[in-house]
Amino acid sequence: MQQKLFIVTGHVQSVGFRFFTLQEAGKIGIKGYVKNRPEGSVEVVAVGSDAQMAAFRNWLQKGPPTSVVCNLIEQSYQGSEQFEHFEIRR
Repeated sequence: MQQKLFIVTGHVQSVGFRFFTLQEAGKIGIKGYVKNRPEGSVEVVAVGSDAQMAAFRNWLQKGPPTSVVCNLIEQSYQGSEQFEHFEIRR
């Protein structure tokens, strides 16, 4: 299983990005969370298999039709939290 931290920049707040990310994570089977960051980006922590992560990464690079993704930063997630599902955090 991979654990990744993604930072999504662009026009990604106030466009339903978190809701659509929750829906897509559920379809793919990703666990973790999505939340808005104060500077206007969106943070996503994702846990899944190689295939799940590849599909989720591809989706995050585009985002929902209501958004404009300018950049996707990907890092290994070093946290120790265990995720049971995918959720929106505030």
